[in-house]
Amino acid sequence: MNHLFREYLVSQSVWRKLSVPDFTMFPEAEFIEWLTKVISTLSLDKCRIFCGTLWAIWGDRNSCIHNKKSRSSQETVVFVHGYLKELDGIKTAKQELISLGRKWRPPPVNFDGANDERRKVSASGVVIRDRTGCVLLTSTDLHSDVESAFAAEVVTCPRATQIALEMNRGDVIIEGDSLSIIKKCNSTDRDKSMVGAYIQDIHRLKEKINRIRFEYIPRSANNVAHLLARNL
Repeated sequence: MNHLFREYLVSQSVWRKLSVPDFTMFPEAEFIEWLTKVISTLSLDKCRIFCGTLWAIWGDRNSCIHNKKSRSSQETVVFVHGYLKELDGIKTAKQELISLGRKWRPPPVNFDGANDERRKVSASGVVIRDRTGCVLLTSTDLHSDVESAFAAEVVTCPRATQIALEMNRGDVIIEGDSLSIIKKCNSTDRDKSMVGAYIQDIHRLKEKINRIRFEYIPRSANNVAHLLARNL
């Protein structure tokens, strides 16, 4: 683990560009000790960047192994800054809703899928939040024999529904950025398309949840689930 975060040339370049004093600190420490000591020395802002960078490097490592793709150090830096900016935007939006006195709806379950058509492998990302917008759970999975991006989305939706069921969520909103899939999930007709088996699985799971509805949201509002899927 130390080798990945501290010794790879790309990782070292990322740390330098982000101005986070990581790999030069406590060089003899084991990973957990190093992680604890570094975090204890950083300001809150630096700690956010540090943790975001750890996640980005780990995600890039997984992408390199599974998809044979990797980011440059500059691309990783841009990703980290963009992700933290997105989190700040979520926080600001939540504060604005509270200040306007709007009532929170039951928290959504967000899902998204990504696909490698060459290898016929897809990745799914699922995010569950509480009523204040804080993340309770994230889930990522790999699926084989998936031939299209559309199929990758369909594979992910039953997973999101199953997670909601396992968490005993009685009132569920499941959000995704594929309008076609959302329509299929809400339809009462038997789906006869190539993805019909997955839609039937979703309908069977729906019967086990008291109140559930599927809603479409644009990709811009589904970025966390999207990033989880793309970086697996």
